[in-house]
Amino acid sequence: MARMPMVRQWQLAGPEDTERLGAALAAACPWEASGPRLAYLSGELGSGKTTLVAALLHALGIAEPVRSPSYALLELYALPDGLGAVHVDCYRLQGAEELEAVGLRDYFRDRSLLLIEWPEQVGGALPDPDLALQLQVQGEGRSCRVVAHSSVGEQWLSATVYPQTSPLN
Repeated sequence: MARMPMVRQWQLAGPEDTERLGAALAAACPWEASGPRLAYLSGELGSGKTTLVAALLHALGIAEPVRSPSYALLELYALPDGLGAVHVDCYRLQGAEELEAVGLRDYFRDRSLLLIEWPEQVGGALPDPDLALQLQVQGEGRSCRVVAHSSVGEQWLSATVYPQTSPLN
């Protein structure tokens, strides 16, 4: 019998809470596991995907501004200790062929973190993520539902310390 995935949900009252969650995810990232870390972010425009990514990258040591790569499609960041991060926005992509043209496959390596917004735009062209984050606008705030799709994702999500957790598994 298949095991139920680990799921956690947070209520985010404002951008500061979204930023704190990004920092908590950064602190919990299991870099020692082999392969890349994959986190996919879904949600409507304005739901906080880029805010969360920016906070996560800043917590990992990126000092420069982090913006949505809507037009560049892909932004690369060199992290301390030889780590690398790739921030991808698939919003304007129309399927697997366009994703392949971006060259994302070149970044699927050890000690890399791929943060991919709008993964649903490219169908099944991406491998399963470690974490899938679904952000949703709720009045003045947001909610963030996180599902672990791998053992690495479960390790990552289990180690994420953030208040107001609602376990859903």
